[in-house]
This record gives sequence, structure tokens and C-alpha cells, in this order.
Amino acid sequence: MWVKVLAPGLKPHDLVGIVAPAGPLLDNGVLDKGLQTLHTLGFRTTVGRHALAASGYLAGADAQRAADLMEMFSRPEVGAIICLRGGYGTMRLLNDIDYDLIRKNPKILVGFSDITGLHLAIRKRCGLVTFHGPMVSTDFGKQLSTFTREQFLKVLTAGAGLRPIINPPDGPRPVTVTPGRARGELVGGNLTLVTALLGTPFEIETQGRILFLEEVAENPYRLDRMLSQLRLAGKLTAAAGVIFGECEECGSGPGGRDSSVAHVLKDRLGDLGLPCFYGLAIGHGTHRATLPLGVTATMDADRHTLHFNEPAVR
Repeated sequence: MWVKVLAPGLKPHDLVGIVAPAGPLLDNGVLDKGLQTLHTLGFRTTVGRHALAASGYLAGADAQRAADLMEMFSRPEVGAIICLRGGYGTMRLLNDIDYDLIRKNPKILVGFSDITGLHLAIRKRCGLVTFHGPMVSTDFGKQLSTFTREQFLKVLTAGAGLRPIINPPDGPRPVTVTPGRARGELVGGNLTLVTALLGTPFEIETQGRILFLEEVAENPYRLDRMLSQLRLAGKLTAAAGVIFGECEECGSGPGGRDSSVAHVLKDRLGDLGLPCFYGLAIGHGTHRATLPLGVTATMDADRHTLHFNEPAVR
């Protein structure tokens, strides 16, 4: 494990690079609107040369997607890199990334869902704090909620104060699975990607850490299967605490009401004796907090809050 590395915080007029390391953009208008939103927030933008490429379910060839990412990290004038969208594809790039280049040129990297693959690999190989947060296609290019915008700026702006993450009034209503508080380094991301990378050099490390997970459009029995795999791998029992974000479009699936998401979480997480709650606004819902991966945080499963104990940028 590398020493923790912080990227410089965002400042007015900083240049933000847009890359597409996973799936292709389905609506070019979303990119145009996303760029306008970032300009309104006070930033300049530059788009990767292959960001609009498409090859089936991928945003162009692996070499193109990796090249755009590496170019943004290598350009000294780029202050942050925001991913265009998730989908699928980041796992295919992990052996082709120049981690030495990233280590020598630390920058803010923001994205969620399939971008979890990049977060886990870069953290493990470089020690760089990256950010599970909004993307162009899901947030900046659509209706950016006030909560999402404020969380993004508070976490990524140089000199911003530390405040707890508490769901907005119109956000999901969290549920306590196991009461208590826990403190540790924040790790996690999309459940499918966290599970898929088990047994690889980029496998998540959870010992003494706060593990957060989120998922979308998965039936409860599939959530059960992935959580059971994490249990068998010792990743859940090793954690200091667990937060499960929203699970948008996660239907009841086989088994009906008794196999709801809440039931699965209580069944698979409730007996671990770890502080745990479900429903923080960190998933695929309307509101999305920006989470710095690798910083020390404190979770409160009774109050359903997450508080960062140290800055995420320098």
C-alpha cells in the first residue's frame, strides 16, 4: 500500500477534463449540457479525444479509453478529471494504466458505478485519494440536485470545511441495520465491481475500514449472492462498519416481499456485530454525495450520518 496522496483542491477557473473509460454516451446533448453546468460552476472544460467513440457497449477501444485517461493525468493544466458515464469497461483497462504517471501527477478523479474499478486500482497502486461522485451523464448533464452540487463543491474545493453527510429532506429514508459508531478509512463503491475484483491484484482491502456499497437494478437474490461472496472472502467481517447506499430499481425478485433489499441486508449484514445502515444518498438516485476514498471517516448508524475526519484535497 502506498502512502496516502492528496490531489490539489479545485479553484475557480480550473480546467476539468472529461473522459469516458467505460460505456459509450447515448445522448450527445447530455455532454453539451454537462459542460455548460461545469462552466456555470466556474470551471473550464476539455473533452478527451475519444470520449464520444463507441464500440458496442464500450466507449471505443480499450487503447483509446486508456489513452484519454492517461493524457488527462499527464496534462499539468488539468485540475480534475470527471468521468462521462459508467456502464461497463473500466476492468478492461486496469493492466494498461500507467500508475507511475498517475502517482507523479496526482489529480482529482470523480465517478461512480463502473468507475469503481478505477478507484480500487488507483488507490491500491498509487495511494491517491479519488472520489466516488457525480458524472456528466447522470448529474451535470441532467438535473443537478442542490445536494449533489453542494456536496461536490464542499468536498473538492480547496479550503472547504469538513461537514457530515446527511440525506436531504427529499432524499431516501435510511434504515439502521445494526446500531453503533465506527471510524476508519473509507473504501468501497459499486457492489458488482467490488465483488468482480476479488481474487485480482486490485481486490478491495477492508480490514478496520468503513466499507460503503451501492447498487442499481439488481434483484435481492443477486445482492444476497454478492454479499455472501464478500462474507466468504472475509471482507465484511474485517470491516469496522458498513454503509449500503440506495439500491435504485432493485425489485423484489423471486420470493416476493420477504426478499426485499432491507431484508437481504439485515440477513447478510445484521449478524456481523458491525455498525451498519442502509439508504445514504450515495447510489444511483437523484441525490449523490461525493465520497473521498481513502480518507478517515466516522459513521453513525443510529443517526445515519458519515463525517470525514480529514481533508480530501490539499
